[in-house]
Amino acid sequence: MRITLALALLVALFVLGPLLVVVPMSFSTANSFEFPPPGYWLGYYRSFFGDERWLTPVFNSIGIGLATMLLTMLLVIPASFAMVRQRFMGRSAINLLLMMPMIVPNIVMALGYYTYFSQLKIIHSPLGVVLAHTCLSVPVCYLIIAASLKGFDRNLERAAMNLGASPLRTFWEVTFPVLRPGFLVGGLFAFIHSFDEAVVAIFISGQAASTLPRKMFDSIRIEADPIISVVSTLLFAVVLLAVLSPLAWRAIVKARSQFRAA
Repeated sequence: MRITLALALLVALFVLGPLLVVVPMSFSTANSFEFPPPGYWLGYYRSFFGDERWLTPVFNSIGIGLATMLLTMLLVIPASFAMVRQRFMGRSAINLLLMMPMIVPNIVMALGYYTYFSQLKIIHSPLGVVLAHTCLSVPVCYLIIAASLKGFDRNLERAAMNLGASPLRTFWEVTFPVLRPGFLVGGLFAFIHSFDEAVVAIFISGQAASTLPRKMFDSIRIEADPIISVVSTLLFAVVLLAVLSPLAWRAIVKARSQFRAA
């Protein structure tokens, strides 16, 4: 038991180790990366929130991520139903095609997108980035939704149809509520995958559709801007808040229930 706990602590320290360096550096007074910081202030946070060169890529990443999530879900949900519930010729080949973006290295995909989108005149545009990120997000989203579908009891749909419900009403009132967690997780992973993707964005985003990962890459490559540590800290804070918020809400609901029972 003690050995297991020690190993768990070592793994946690290995994962959290970089954060123990990055977070203090975001409050540093140094002109570049320096650890430990010679002093502490909020100057780089003010610079980040007041600089359009950083805020524009943030909004671009959010908009592109949301568009990617929507397009990915529109493609993956019908594909998942077809692949899980139907048997047809070429099904294995289509399944391999859906998984291909996960198999091929991103740098190879980026070169292909750059060449193909240049011919379509959508290079260096938000549309090109959304289409490329959608292709990259399809495999992850498909695996999640397909797994949810495989565990779905179709007797629920048959019972609804036997009671007179139309296929559309059956989907909306029976299938969708049961599969909603899988849809939400699939959409969330599509958004995160798009928001976090850097390699393809470096090739095809350009200045007009620059994303946050591309801005961070360009910044550290050219000038090693300490604002990168601010961005990293804020992203970590958002993730931590997203993880802790449901736990806090459950604790509040449980406390209210116990208070009312008492």
